[in-house]
Formats: sequence, structure tokens, C-alpha cells
Amino acid sequence: QEELVESGGGLVQAGGSLRLSCVASGSMFRRYRMGWFRQAPGKQRVWVADVTTLGMTNYADFVKGRFTISRDNAKNTVYLQMNSLKPEDTAVYYCNARDPILAPGSGRWGQGTQVTVSS
Repeated sequence: QEELVESGGGLVQAGGSLRLSCVASGSMFRRYRMGWFRQAPGKQRVWVADVTTLGMTNYADFVKGRFTISRDNAKNTVYLQMNSLKPEDTAVYYCNARDPILAPGSGRWGQGTQVTVSS
């Protein structure tokens, strides 16, 4: 099974940028649909973006045009480039790996990385 380790979170001012990384162990990475979710304090975890095994990307409306997800199968890594950050982007960001036949929100999760955007 894949183990996922996120990094790249931190404190940034509104309008700034961060790049999150998620490294997966194991040999199945290229066969998984990779995604990012986030959970703000007191709120449910919500889907942010994902990238299919063929490299097709999908985004939640609230990040379209600002965030970019990508994957590097040679490095077993998925990235989330976050630009034009807003205070409402503050959350713990989680990496997700799932077999494409499974339902969204299932599969493996990382431990999360905190992103804080100050106004």
C-alpha cells in the first residue's frame, strides 16, 4: 500500500504562493488517481483538485485559475502549486491516492500539511 507524506505548507500573506508536495512510497503510484483535499477548522474535508493516471486534471471551482496540480511518476510525487492565495484557503491540506475504480474520497491519505494565509 502507498504511504503518503506531504510537505510544503506554511504561513504566507494573501496574494502569495506555496507549492505542496506529496511523495508516495511503493510501486503503484502511476496507477493511482492522485488528489488534494483540504479541511478548514470546524469544517468538513473538501476536494480541491485531482490528476488522473493519464495526467488529466480537475479542479474545484474555488481554486480554478489559481491552483495547479501535477504529477511526476518518475519521482512518485504529486504537486499542488497554489498562487494568489486568499485567507479562505487556510486549511490542512491532505494528499489522497486511490485506485480509479474506487469512490472519490476513499483510498490512502497523508498526514496533512498546514497552510495559513494571513490577510
